[in-house]
Amino acid sequence: MAKKSGLSVEDVADLRAQLDEGTQPMVWFTAAAVGMEEGRSAKLLAVTDPPEGDFIQVRPTGSKDEMSFGLAELTLEKPPPRKKPATPPPAAPEPPRETEIIHPYVPEAPVKPAAPKPKPAPAPVEQAPPKPARKPAAKSAAVPEVTVTLVTTGEGEWSVEVLQGTRRAVKPTPVPPAAVAQAAKLLTPEVAEIVEGVLNAARAQQLARVEQLRAELEAAQKALEDLGA
Repeated sequence: MAKKSGLSVEDVADLRAQLDEGTQPMVWFTAAAVGMEEGRSAKLLAVTDPPEGDFIQVRPTGSKDEMSFGLAELTLEKPPPRKKPATPPPAAPEPPRETEIIHPYVPEAPVKPAAPKPKPAPAPVEQAPPKPARKPAAKSAAVPEVTVTLVTTGEGEWSVEVLQGTRRAVKPTPVPPAAVAQAAKLLTPEVAEIVEGVLNAARAQQLARVEQLRAELEAAQKALEDLGA
């Protein structure tokens, strides 16, 4: 089976779910991580939105810095423990040396050594430019965007919904029209005017319904009187 490299979209979704549950899972650096040793572990801190560039914030093991990386620089696969180098076997004892017979020295005629041939100069080796050191990410996490939505049915009923980023923090919840009117007055005049118009239309509709019910009640009361009740 081919060795997995980097994080997939499914891995990121699973890591985000673990963060939402309050846990901080462990990840490991791949060979593509700039300035980090392959196989070193780190603790996941946050997964920012949108998922572009270096959007995964981690704290490497043994460090206090918070750093950001991309999908290809991290993995969920824990590297196997490194094997200790095998101890070489002891060297075999050297065999006993034989006694050398020393002959009397007889000087020989000096021989003029040949001039050494010049060695070619080694070709220059091109060195790869050093990778830029990764700057620690800002320690303050980005504040997620919050969206508050007020919805009315047009009959005087209101509900509010809150989204924190892409996650629904508060499900649609009914709120009293009076609370909506009071909150609208604290916002811009345009918002207060629109909300007041909707509330006036709902009041008129309910008033018409009351008048209709009142007329029906009077008619029913008259019919009951005609029956001699």
